[in-house]
Amino acid sequence: MGKIDYRKLKGSQNMRVRLVLATLTSTPIQVEDIRLDETIPGLRPHEVSLLRLIERICDDCIVQINDTGTKFKYKPGIIVGGKCSHDCGTSRSIAYFLEPLILLGLFAKKPLSIRLTGITNDSKDPSVDTFRSTTLPLLSRFGVPSEGLGLKIVSRGVPPLGGGVVQLSLPIVHSLKAVNLTDVGMIGKIRGVTFSTKVSVQFENTMVHAARGIFNNLLPNVFIFTDHRSGDQAGESPGYGISLVAHTTTGCCISVDTAVSHERKEDVSEMEDEKPMLTPPDEVGENIACALLEEIEQGGVVDSTHQGLLFLLCALCPGDMSKVRVGKLSPHGIETLRVIRDFLRITFDIKPDPATGTVIVKGLGSGLTNLSRKVS
Repeated sequence: MGKIDYRKLKGSQNMRVRLVLATLTSTPIQVEDIRLDETIPGLRPHEVSLLRLIERICDDCIVQINDTGTKFKYKPGIIVGGKCSHDCGTSRSIAYFLEPLILLGLFAKKPLSIRLTGITNDSKDPSVDTFRSTTLPLLSRFGVPSEGLGLKIVSRGVPPLGGGVVQLSLPIVHSLKAVNLTDVGMIGKIRGVTFSTKVSVQFENTMVHAARGIFNNLLPNVFIFTDHRSGDQAGESPGYGISLVAHTTTGCCISVDTAVSHERKEDVSEMEDEKPMLTPPDEVGENIACALLEEIEQGGVVDSTHQGLLFLLCALCPGDMSKVRVGKLSPHGIETLRVIRDFLRITFDIKPDPATGTVIVKGLGSGLTNLSRKVS
């Protein structure tokens, strides 16, 4: 075995995107100086968990982390897929792991079926409801078949203790399909789901009533489901929240979500002697409804949290031109474009559209194909 030529990177930023593109391009990387200047230096538990998850779905990959966690080496292997399970821990939600999983799983040797345990809904990451209602339909726009594509919420789990379980199923593709997503269309309907664990179901009814109080002045086609969980399906901690999706006449999905629960220990200041008061459910409903209207006003074909994934999917397409319309570029979207440039050697043309206040992003894909899958 010859000497491995590692590409050297620094810092903890864009960890997920770096690992995904390093894997898909078979680029060994060495990441140094991870949070050297912080009180607690090194990799966080969720980042170590992500590395172990990638090890689980890949064959012949190597992960080496130093004693302080401030440096690691990663040599990609072959994405195998298949059936497996993984405990995501409680420092970040399951959705933190889902985005890298779908990008890697689509180019695996076998369809991926994985059971993930941890936190399903929190205020840091998109909820599993948003992933099911918005992220998976976005994949379909790029030619991912709906057969074998799905996410089942077995049980809910919120911070600090989690206890949620989801089952993700992903098909494999030979390649993605370039897209032209510039027509946002008009808002045709709004759908949503509230959830509650270990609290009264009345919390959900209050959130629904508050959200509908805002939407009913604008759109008649609004329906928000409720999902009250108890017993084994309610996880280990009390909490509640809501996920909303605006569907446009051209098939675009604009989503927002939020969750309310007690904070993790690492998120609470040592100066705080008492647990902070939780946001009342009526305020949660009103705030999330206003947040959705703000995302709609941005005028993009996806909401701001999905910009990075949209750019990655365009970059992984064949060598055809993709063209998409987004609202104001989010910081994560901008950073994703930079990592794409560094790993795939492709750049996107970015032009503001003064007439609508949106941004048109277009460029050629990298031509990535799944060599493990035969063309039918």
